[in-house]
Amino acid sequence: MNNSKSKLINKDTFLVRYLGITKYEKTLKAMQSFTALRSEHTQDEIWLLEHESIYTLGLAGDPRHLMGNEKKILVYKSDRGGQITYHAPGQLIIYTLLDLRRRQISIRSLIRALENVVIKLLKNYNIIGFGSSKHPGVYVEERKIASLGLRIKNGCCYHGVSLNINMNLSPFKNINPCGISGMKVTQLSDLGVTDNKDLICQKLIDELSKAL
Repeated sequence: MNNSKSKLINKDTFLVRYLGITKYEKTLKAMQSFTALRSEHTQDEIWLLEHESIYTLGLAGDPRHLMGNEKKILVYKSDRGGQITYHAPGQLIIYTLLDLRRRQISIRSLIRALENVVIKLLKNYNIIGFGSSKHPGVYVEERKIASLGLRIKNGCCYHGVSLNINMNLSPFKNINPCGISGMKVTQLSDLGVTDNKDLICQKLIDELSKAL
């Protein structure tokens, strides 16, 4: 993704790009283009960013899970898996542009690996997180802290994980997050985490390097 503010870091198995706050549609098109144009030799990339305020619906997303929108927040139909979620500054997005065939990783294994990356991050802060076989993502005391949605094309994936760090959570009250009626959400700051986003990003990348 061409972005003059991108910060590029070389890792052993992937490139990491820090993209700042981006528009959802522009970033989606960049992921689609990257995936369509990549070859068997293209290095995998991880994009770390935040999105401007937006609701996104997955491919199977049911609009009825958006129960109100008095603030007229943009709603966008995406091509990822999953139902509805909310993005805004203060939420870290980890987009995983990976060649799953080359890595010999199944989609199910990738989902578990990404959940475990977040769970291990939480453990660093003495927070117990867990996944769900029915509803992908990471939960803390029955509240969702990280959502997960992916798209696979020609053996390669894009989209990824959103982790709530320090954001305005009130727009989540208007939706059933990921299609789960009554599901509440939480974030790192509400759980006592005071590390800045740069440090959290570094810890996540360290865990991703081990997982992938």
